[in-house]
Amino acid sequence: MNASTIKKQHTVSAPSRVKALHPVSTWIRARKTTYAYSFLDKDIPKSTIEEIVTNGLWAPTHKMTQPWRFEVLQGDHKNALGEYMLAYYKEKLTAAQFPESRHAETATYAKNATLIAIVFQRSQRIQIPEWEEIAAISCAVQNMWLSTSAMNLAGYWDTAGATIAYCEEHLALRPHEKSLGIFYVGYPVETQELPKRKRKSIDKKLIWNFKK
Repeated sequence: MNASTIKKQHTVSAPSRVKALHPVSTWIRARKTTYAYSFLDKDIPKSTIEEIVTNGLWAPTHKMTQPWRFEVLQGDHKNALGEYMLAYYKEKLTAAQFPESRHAETATYAKNATLIAIVFQRSQRIQIPEWEEIAAISCAVQNMWLSTSAMNLAGYWDTAGATIAYCEEHLALRPHEKSLGIFYVGYPVETQELPKRKRKSIDKKLIWNFKK
């Protein structure tokens, strides 16, 4: 799936014409969640991961606190995370909520993914509301996510309890740091199509408030 394909499928109809979207709009609307169990068994170059994360670093950040850091989890982390998730959900969920048919899939969930742990690094120099710091990290992850779409990669931000608990146990978090989960990156299956999703219309979400 390339930029021209996306551009053809994302157009806005008007009474007298069809208006093509700006390229930025096509990538934003093409972004989707792709779960890690559907990634191909193919390694992503280190330079690509560094470019994706660098794009995250350019997110807006109030007073330049840059309240983030990232760790690429390598080696046995993929297997360890899957086994941890399996044990976690077997303990926390009922057999009906987490049937045995899902166990093998869970244990190998991350096997083809590049795992980027997201760490909230609270500024110790400048005190601003925590929500602003977390909003900045969310913008950083969105930058990373849009980057994966533009590079024909797939992504998913996992903030589940099991994932955060794994990071809390396996990352050397300092007192002013918190885990905000893992961003999974991988190669999607070749037949991946653009998401068929809907959003509420602009007239329901945008008000033009004019004061005389």
